[in-house]
Parts: sequence; C-alpha cells; structure tokens
Amino acid sequence: MRPSDPAPRGAGSAAVPGATHEHYPLLFSPYRLAGRTLRNRIMHAAMTTRYSVAGRINQRVIDYHANRARGGAGLVVSEALSGIASMRNTARVDAFDPVNEEGLRRMAEAVESEDCRLLGAFTEPGRGSHTGSRNPRAVGPSVLPDDLSWTVPRALTGAEVRALVAEFAATAKRLRACGFSGVELSCGHGHLFHQFLSPWANRREDEYGGDVAGRTRLVRELVEAIRAECGADFIIGLKLPGDDGVPGGIDPAEAERIAAHLVAADRGDYFCFAQGAHARSLEMHVPDMHYGRLPYIDLTARVGRAAAGKPVVALGRITDPSQAERILREGKAHLVMMGRTLVADPAWPNKVREGREEEVRECLSCNTCWGKPTIVCVINPRLGTPDEATWRPAPAGRPRRVVVVGAGLAGLEAAAIARQRGHEVTVLSAGSEVGGAMRIHAALPGCDALANAYANPYVAAVRAGVRFELGRPVSAADVLACDPEAVVLATGARMVWPHALPEALRETGAVPHLRQACAQLLARPGLKGGTAVLYDHDHTAGTYAGALLLRERFDRVVLVTPREDLAHEENMVTRQGIYRRIHERGIEVVLLAEPVADADFEAGTVRLANVFTGRETMVEEVDLLTYATPRIPAIELAEPFRAAGLEVHLAGDAVAPRGPLDAIHDGHALGNAL
Repeated sequence: MRPSDPAPRGAGSAAVPGATHEHYPLLFSPYRLAGRTLRNRIMHAAMTTRYSVAGRINQRVIDYHANRARGGAGLVVSEALSGIASMRNTARVDAFDPVNEEGLRRMAEAVESEDCRLLGAFTEPGRGSHTGSRNPRAVGPSVLPDDLSWTVPRALTGAEVRALVAEFAATAKRLRACGFSGVELSCGHGHLFHQFLSPWANRREDEYGGDVAGRTRLVRELVEAIRAECGADFIIGLKLPGDDGVPGGIDPAEAERIAAHLVAADRGDYFCFAQGAHARSLEMHVPDMHYGRLPYIDLTARVGRAAAGKPVVALGRITDPSQAERILREGKAHLVMMGRTLVADPAWPNKVREGREEEVRECLSCNTCWGKPTIVCVINPRLGTPDEATWRPAPAGRPRRVVVVGAGLAGLEAAAIARQRGHEVTVLSAGSEVGGAMRIHAALPGCDALANAYANPYVAAVRAGVRFELGRPVSAADVLACDPEAVVLATGARMVWPHALPEALRETGAVPHLRQACAQLLARPGLKGGTAVLYDHDHTAGTYAGALLLRERFDRVVLVTPREDLAHEENMVTRQGIYRRIHERGIEVVLLAEPVADADFEAGTVRLANVFTGRETMVEEVDLLTYATPRIPAIELAEPFRAAGLEVHLAGDAVAPRGPLDAIHDGHALGNAL
C-alpha cells in the first residue's frame, strides 16, 4: 500500500464516509426497558476482564465499565459477578459479599452518571469448565459429565436449587440498592442455567426437569424472585441458548419452545440468544473472523419471533454501524449487543454518532481477548486505563526528527503516535505496501478482518502527516540521509531453517518458508498442485490459515509437527476452530514427527521421522515442502546506527519474536516514550 492508497477495512464494512447519527436513526434512537430509558440501542455485552483481585472491586474494574458508558453505549452489562457464596472466585467480583457494596456503588455511579444503564451479569458455571482440568466441586442439574472437561458434577437437590434462587435474588437486591438498573441472567454458553434448560444436560425427574415447563422452572423462579425483591422497574434480561451445538441439546427449534414458554410466563424484559456450550461448540459463542459478519442474525430473527412481545437483542460479531442499523430496520432485533467491538474501541458509539468512523479501531475478531490471565486487545493498547475512551497522545516536550524502519504493525503504531505528539516522522520500508507479515496473513482464507490491524494505525499516521518512503531496501545510508535524532527499528523477524533439513537444500531455494509460499500462491491465483507438506514448528493461527490456502491450491496437504497436538500457542476457542477447519477440509495431520528431505528434493519425496523412534513414513510426489518455525529478530541495522551515535529503539519482533498484540502494544508504548 502506497501512502495515497485507501486503507482497507474488514470485508462487509459499508459504513457511510463522514456519516453522523442521522445516517443511523434507529441505532441512536432511545428505547425503554422496564420503564427505564436507554439513550440508544447499543448494549455492551458481558465480558470477563479478570481485573478483580481477591474478589474485590477495584478501580480498574470500575474504569473498564465506565469507559464503555463514557464511549456512548446506552446500556452496559457487567462482567459475570459472583452472585452466590459458593461461586467465590478471586478473579470475579463477589457481589454477594457486603464488603463490596461501596465499590458496587462507585461502579454504578461511574456508569449511570454517563446516562448509561448498568446491569449486573449473573451466572453459575455448574459442571462447565474450560480451564483444561476437571472441577471436583462442580454442581449441576444431573450427574452427567461435562462435554468439554468431563467434569462430573454433584446434582443439586430441589432445596438447594430454591436456596440458590433466594441467594441470587438477595444479591440482585443489593445491586439495586447500590444503583444498578438491573441484571442479566446468563442462561447460555453451557453454564448452570443453560444446563437446566437443556434436555441433554438435565435428566432430572423432579419439578426442575422433564418437559420444557420443568426445565425452565429454575429460570422462571429466578426472574420471579428477583422481581419480588427489586420491583417492576428493575431490568431483568435473559441471555438464552439459540443453538448450543450439542446433539440432543438446544437446537433452534428447542430454543423457540423455551423462549415461547418464558414469554407466556411473562419472564424477562429482553431476550438475547447466544450460541455454543461447554463442548466442542464452545467456539460458537465468540465467532471469530472465519465465521463471517453477523453469523447468527437470521437465527436470532427466527428464535426471536417466538419471543413475540419481548424486546430481542442481536448478538454475534456486530462491528459495523450500517449492519447494526440494518438489523434494526429489518426488524430482526430491537437492540444490538457488542462485546469485543467495544473492547476494541469503547468510543465506537460516540465516534459513529459524531461522524468520526474513520477513527474507529475495528475489532479483528481474533479472540486474543479470550482466555488470557486478564483481558487484552490486539488493537487497543489503552484497554483498562482510566481515560481509555477519551485518550489523546500528550504533546512531546521537544519535537524531534524520527525515522521508523519498517511498516509493519509495530512501526505503523509507533509512527502514528509519535507524529500525533508532534515529532517529524518518516517511515522507510523495503515493502511496497504497509502491513508487513500481517498483510499476507490478512489475505489468507477467512482472515480479511486482520487488515484492520495495519489499516487503523496507517490511516492515523497518514492523517497526522507521517511521510512514507516504501518499496526499496533500506540501508544505513538511507536512514542517515534523513538526519534523524531517533531511529525506531521495527524490522520484524525471520523464520529459522528447520534443523532436520540439510543445509544444502536451503541454498537451492526449493523449500520456501510459509510466508514466501503463501505470497507466491496469492500472486498466482491459478496455480494448482498435487501434494504440499507443511512443517509446523510454530503453532500459531497464521500457520493454520496458511494451511487452508495450501488446501485450496493442492489436492493433498500434509501437516507435520514435532508436538503431540496442534495450535499449542492458541487459546481454547481458537484451537477448536482450527481443529474443525483442518478436519473439515481433509488436511492430513502427522503428530510427533519431523520432515527429512534429501538435498536433491527435486525428486519430490519427503520422509517423516517420528521424534521418539525415528521410524519413517514416506510422502511421495511432493510439489511443495514449506515450513513455519520460530523466528529470530532482523536487527542487522542496529549496530551501524549505534556506532553512528544514533538513539536506537527496537519495536515488535525486532525486540523478540511474538505476536500482533505485542507488536502494536510495543509500538504504542514507544510512540508515547519518544
């Protein structure tokens, strides 16, 4: 991409350039729930931050939620709160504990003072566990193993169920007293309430099991008890399963029956439908970039019709205001709920309403925010900071001439921030287009949303006045000719040669690394082949996206790794999607093996040797052997610059080979430090 080229946006984005709230009349119109007014139809979905320490509310928890309100959302659902004593969890706020009342009041005041309604999220995991181990203290409706962790719970007695209902209602009463506008009962995602609703997970024969009336009794009693404690003007939202992806569980038809039954009982002030469960379908609840935009909107519209008379909330990869407006205009939902979208940019509503859509940092749907020790976002380095929704770079004390070498994620972010602070910034890059390695990744099957990782800082850099010189190798003389006072090396890293392959083969160029192979294939759309072998010594999502491209171009793809599994570096929901796509597309997987090719690989035979026994299998007639391996920083220019007396800073993979999150966060921190 040359400086004059428009920046790409994720596929499906059709926002009106320079649009204001007048272009989205429904999205920014008020709405009434339980007698309370929402200033617009935008809701923040419950997102687990793990900011709480020892179950206590702290300022970081408050800041996270306040910034979503300050950024313009009409309603914020908190992260899941521990509503009953048996849920005590150091990473969740113990809302049942009176010790947190002062913090809950401050949290409510911080959100509600922004003319934004705050709801507390209630759930209980039950037998569900995605920590990778079994939970010996789990409870559930029935003594049946969890589909994912194989945890076997203790079945709750009827008396224990009623006590649980009373305790949740008491916590809801505390939230109301502290200033919350309501609660959302999370009855999806495979949690306890979902387990009671599911004919697969609930095998009870008492009043809490059996037919749909019995299986919905827990939810109905929860709503009734909370209503009795908190009154008619306390919002009670229901997040229900739409399709849990579990055979014998809750499919759309069963979801319709459940919704209709709850509506007939006049339970809940709004209905939202979530997907997946604690099973191989867990990935469904956070659809990643491979799912496409709005993957569940038609399902929401279908099941929502069974909730006739109740407001329906759309959920699931809603990132674009035009799409959100269309959902409302076509009557598929009454409100839209965004989780990851508002993690990526808490000011999304304000920017859209004010016609500043080009400033929006659009969610990548990469799910990096899922499963970390605390929530993080690739494209939002300010996440969890006090001024996140309104932050602007501070002016530099003394503007300087800065040269950034490299136009990948780290270089673009550093350049944009440094220029916004007042420095004179020039970016030099051998590549003719910005984006670095991420540009190739974004061109792989299902990965188009990743283009926003480099489009966002590139647009900001161009708007700020960064000068770009692209398309030719960068030498020390080129940099010195700019007379810089500081140099940022964001030159990335290169893959190491697989040790199992002969060095002589490296010299022939017959075995490219995966980035090279993908770039060559993308440049030649008609290129096809018979068999490709990919050596996976990397285990990140980009490698498996590359495997999908190989499968599009080759009749047979063999994926080889020295480890005992795949996607070792990715979180559980990302791994699930990777495994599913690999098997759906018929990619062969060979575990605990390394490729052994002869120096005359032109013969096209690759031997795969078991890492323990050395026993070999043969792959014949191989048209492509490629590899993804650990990387080493490409920092050859650092010493010449230091020798010339320049102030040299490293960013991104030039510091240490990591991922997109570290690259952008490095660049952000460096841009602010210069």
